[in-house]
Amino acid sequence: MAVASVLAFWTVAILLIIVPGADWAFTIGAAVRGRPVAAAVGGLVIGYTAMTAVVAAGIGTLLAGTPAVLTTLTVLGGAYLVWLGVKTLHRPSTGPNGPDVPGRNALARTGRATLLRGIGVSGLNPKALLLFVALLPQFANPRWEWPLTVQLALLGMLFTATCGVFYAVMGLFARTVLDTRPRAARAVSCVSGAGMVLIGLGLLAEHLLG
Repeated sequence: MAVASVLAFWTVAILLIIVPGADWAFTIGAAVRGRPVAAAVGGLVIGYTAMTAVVAAGIGTLLAGTPAVLTTLTVLGGAYLVWLGVKTLHRPSTGPNGPDVPGRNALARTGRATLLRGIGVSGLNPKALLLFVALLPQFANPRWEWPLTVQLALLGMLFTATCGVFYAVMGLFARTVLDTRPRAARAVSCVSGAGMVLIGLGLLAEHLLG
């Protein structure tokens, strides 16, 4: 693969990742509620890894071009984000050390739940699928030495790895800053919950009413 193409793709990926969205809201919400940041970010990474495999195998184009599948994915993804947002708003956090933080006995169970939720946030995101389908091929070339599938897989994993690093740093930063600020933590928790609800409703309205 051409180094220039990889660097160009990485630049575009970074610009897309730093734009606030569902991943932001989920990661920050998990951080301020005392959930394991590693599990939250790990879930997002697993979801994007699965999406990379789907697109690299050529299935992504088929799914994106099938209205029924895309509608189902949109409804599931939108409804899932709304559900997560409502849960966060129902019990907003008072900080990583607040009374709502799970004890040691529940930490492993909470970590698994957070991991699965992260997979749902990224894996059920129809816009991410369409982005991968539209973006990855623009920086790959079938005339290059490496097979197209390998090129797409490497680009997708570069995007995924960049997501993992960015959200891990952001989650740890949010937890550190809000650790001793319960009011700010509660406000951020409410904002992250409202953000997930609005993004989920936006997905549903855009597809079902468009």
